[in-house]
Amino acid sequence: MRFAAPLTEGRLVRRYKRFLADVALADGRTVTAHCANPGSMLGLADPGLRVWLSAAYDPKRKLAWSLELVEVDLGAGPAIVGINTGHPNRLVAEAVGSGLVPELAGYEDLRREVKYGRNSRIDLLLTRCAHPDCYVEVKNVHLMRTAGLAEFPDSVTARGAKHLDELAAMVGRGARAVMFFLVQRGDADRLAIARDIDPGYAAALARARSAGVEVLAYRCKVTPEAIELDAPLTCED
Repeated sequence: MRFAAPLTEGRLVRRYKRFLADVALADGRTVTAHCANPGSMLGLADPGLRVWLSAAYDPKRKLAWSLELVEVDLGAGPAIVGINTGHPNRLVAEAVGSGLVPELAGYEDLRREVKYGRNSRIDLLLTRCAHPDCYVEVKNVHLMRTAGLAEFPDSVTARGAKHLDELAAMVGRGARAVMFFLVQRGDADRLAIARDIDPGYAAALARARSAGVEVLAYRCKVTPEAIELDAPLTCED
């Protein structure tokens, strides 16, 4: 996924009210950007961090900027992290469609945001004639507290636990179900569940895996020009 236009660099002043971020630009202006991330952004919201914004060209939007990338350094060198949770579904859909996810190859049709379960929508539904449908739930991952170890979630997510139970129910009906963790940073070499942050989600994932839900994790190569699927990661229990 390439950004439609060059991003604008700045320094984070503050992130507040979950969906707002004030950013100081190089030209001396301080602008307010939309932050499309409902999580805590633990470790990614410290004042002074280098960030990148995309410009919005929709005159109906209240805010002309969106926060896209944050640069952090855990001691092994700077890493650029994608924090926009609006991108992962598109990123995974593009990767699957291009054959970059071998585990999800061989399907004839890919649809997004299909209704299923208890008033939910599955992120990706993969289908092929005479084969079980494949339900793919995508979660954005950006938390890292230990160098190399990506973690999910960064805050309590009852909705995420619900989705896992619904995936397990689809397996019980004969479908294939996949929990896909997309790590929007290139400095991760493995993934773990942040049990200390949300033990309920950890328990739900254990139930889902026991029921036959598959788990995939991939990291991304993130630059100010593009975000691209890079390599699979192991998911620690």
